[in-house]
Amino acid sequence: MQLHIGLNGRKDLSGQIYRQLRDVILDRRLRPGDALPASRELAENVGVSRTTIRVAYDRLAGEGFVTSHVGAGTFVTERAARLPTEARKRRIVGVLEPRSVWAGIPLPTAFDHRAQFDFRVGLPDSSLFPHARWRRLMARQLRSDEAVGGGVYSHPAGHRSLREAIARHVGVARGVVASADDVTITSGTQQALDVVARALLAPGDRVAVEDPGYSPPRMLFHTLGFRVTGVPVDGEGLVVDRLPRGTRLVYVTPSHQFPLGLSMSLPRRLALLAWAERNNAAIIEDDYDSEFRFGGRPIEPLKTLDTSGRVVYMGSFSKTLLPTLRLGFAATPPSLTPAVHRAKFVTDWHTSLLVQATLARFIENGGFAHHIRKVGGVYRVRHEMIRDALLRDFGGRLEMIPSAAGLHLTAVSSTASAEQIEEFARRASKAGVELLLLSRFTFDTPVRPGILLGYGAIPTTQVLEGMRRLRTCFEA
Repeated sequence: MQLHIGLNGRKDLSGQIYRQLRDVILDRRLRPGDALPASRELAENVGVSRTTIRVAYDRLAGEGFVTSHVGAGTFVTERAARLPTEARKRRIVGVLEPRSVWAGIPLPTAFDHRAQFDFRVGLPDSSLFPHARWRRLMARQLRSDEAVGGGVYSHPAGHRSLREAIARHVGVARGVVASADDVTITSGTQQALDVVARALLAPGDRVAVEDPGYSPPRMLFHTLGFRVTGVPVDGEGLVVDRLPRGTRLVYVTPSHQFPLGLSMSLPRRLALLAWAERNNAAIIEDDYDSEFRFGGRPIEPLKTLDTSGRVVYMGSFSKTLLPTLRLGFAATPPSLTPAVHRAKFVTDWHTSLLVQATLARFIENGGFAHHIRKVGGVYRVRHEMIRDALLRDFGGRLEMIPSAAGLHLTAVSSTASAEQIEEFARRASKAGVELLLLSRFTFDTPVRPGILLGYGAIPTTQVLEGMRRLRTCFEA
């Protein structure tokens, strides 16, 4: 690789080169076994004599940083990896300080390690993903100039074919009427929230979120300078009467409330829409895993019921396909769409066109619909197995919240304290079972201690053993 060497003045040139090369080695930017440039080549690049380079190399060799082999070159030694890292110790810490708001944002750790029995939420079953079919489609797109925009940047809204495919999909599968012109492709739901919020609100505006609720959006809104208020959730969904005055935006998960798992009732959905119209407010509807429904009538999205253009509808392919795809979308009212496109442009211009084009073809040729049917049947079985085990083996100790959709079930404790539930989770982890606690998703409203049991990642053959271990840990 080309090596950057900067020189100041004309004094001690070999010493300057030696020190810079030494620091590069100590910092592991050059690792043991890596080759240094040939002395003639480096001399030409730096603009010094070859003798000057040789003096620096000889000094490095004398201190054990490099070794030279006639006819082969100069290489960083294995011994260099064990030398004291003085360069690191002298590294400038810096005086630049971030805004204090970032100190309160924890990085995710829930998926830092593998689990033997994985009941963690938000994960689809990657083993069910049609890897071979996806590879064929992506290979075809790699051979297509059109798929990658002919070598130029694309419109920030995203690949036209994917926007059209998504508009058709949500229209058929969810009854959402959306024009492809008003669909914006994003790198996941989190970015969709970011660009919509920045297009719509100003620092100091008030945003309401469900409490308990999904925590990343709450943290995002906080970093954008909004005043964030948690609003309680009851058996029918967000309690509309508790929305504070002056709220400009409400973020909800009405089809499968996260983390409780319940669905917002029709009267409550209509009340929320009426409230938004009276208060000139917007609603973001996160329909994150509604494709998976195992009973009851389909839940009418807020976007379908909206008659005044106040609902932004969002979806994600992280829960239905693979989290690593990092693809989501926002369907916005036409009045908001141009600003969202501009916000997307200044954020990252556009999401990867290759992946977008592949997903567009996957949806268009029926692969996505087939995948949803296939995995939906698998998830239904796991849903029923966990539901039955909770009712059979945990009765009187855990109360399951009724849910007929999504990729997780939630159960709250009838008798245990928050400390006891936390201890139960620790024992479960030691037994190879990983799950999430309901308390991790509370804001201001106290909730009963509880657990979330996801069934996207755990193989069907492991569900019963995992639940048996949970029961044993709960009884300990």
